Amino acid sequence: MAVEFRTALAKTLWILAAAFALTAGITDLRWQKIPNWLTYPAVPIAILLHWMIAGNHAALLSLAGAALGLGILLPFVLLGGLGGGDWKLVGALGFFFGPQRLVPILLLTLMINGIMAIALILWKRRLGQTFRNLGHMTVALFRFRSPGAEELTIDNPETAKVPFGIAAAIAVLLYVAAQPWTAF
Repeated sequence: MAVEFRTALAKTLWILAAAFALTAGITDLRWQKIPNWLTYPAVPIAILLHWMIAGNHAALLSLAGAALGLGILLPFVLLGGLGGGDWKLVGALGFFFGPQRLVPILLLTLMINGIMAIALILWKRRLGQTFRNLGHMTVALFRFRSPGAEELTIDNPETAKVPFGIAAAIAVLLYVAAQPWTAF
């Protein structure tokens, strides 16, 4: 009976993670932000489910997943290339998936986000401006400085923005759909 209960909880964890990511993607598409009311409750829910499934070790791995996701994306937030809601989204996904599962999800998210960015650049006919911006960022990187230009941050209203939450939602849904339901 205990194994069946843990399997049911594991399925619940996967379903909640997918629902969370999908909701974040929809809110990011609609309002260009991922609200705290969505990301904050995900944290205790994910930790509790991990603890109920496999005990303290799983809960600690959940924390490690969040630390990994937040740590990897913090430089992008500090440089103005990623919003705080996107950052908290990845942290919450880390709580749901732990470090081992978060890495492929994050890589898939970045690939999807890149494809979306290329499509947006081509659609808005901003190829020349994009190459100029990449040149400014490359020079700043080699000088160990922030690009410093306001036009290169997500705060600029004229910047073409790719909703990171949508890429994350697609990646999570693909990842969850490809996994066996008895992964725990």
